[in-house]
Amino acid sequence: MTTAKDLFIISVDLKHSVGQGDLSLALAGAELIDLIGAEAVAVDGECIVPGGQPTLDDRLLNEAAAGLTRRAPYERIEDWLWRRGRDLAAAYQADLEKNDELKPQRSGRLPFGSKRLEPVDTPARRRAAERWKEKEPVLAALAAVVGIGDERSDDDPGLEDEAVTTVLAAVHDAVMELEAVRQRRTIENAAYANLWRGP
Repeated sequence: MTTAKDLFIISVDLKHSVGQGDLSLALAGAELIDLIGAEAVAVDGECIVPGGQPTLDDRLLNEAAAGLTRRAPYERIEDWLWRRGRDLAAAYQADLEKNDELKPQRSGRLPFGSKRLEPVDTPARRRAAERWKEKEPVLAALAAVVGIGDERSDDDPGLEDEAVTTVLAAVHDAVMELEAVRQRRTIENAAYANLWRGP
């Protein structure tokens, strides 16, 4: 399992309402942090510098590694988050459903009630829950960015790795930028509606 899958499972397990865009950006950040841990990439300032090509025991993480820009000028972390993060939450959901790690459950007693996803009790779910219970710093920091758990700062204990801290800061900035775009659209839509309504 990867940090991204653990994050997705935690977001479903805690039944926390997270925007798909926010979660997708955080998942892309989680993948990048795992690639740093696997020494598949390094961070140079704001850029992602590919390293070796280790065989990673995860299809989506291998897909992320294969999508790296391998020639200079290297891709900026922020650009990677937006590019890789596009519809990434849906990709993780589909992957977990395909592997029978997520199952749709009906809410309420009626057979035609609305469906929601529930993680299946698997070793992967238990591992994610254990990391969450132990407040593993990277998982907790990523979750906090999307509004799950307590707000953390980049200098919290356990975040000594400068590259990881850089990625977390970029994820935070990207999520804030996405929220700003949402608010701007809401204001524009309200103004447009008022224009048509007239005085």
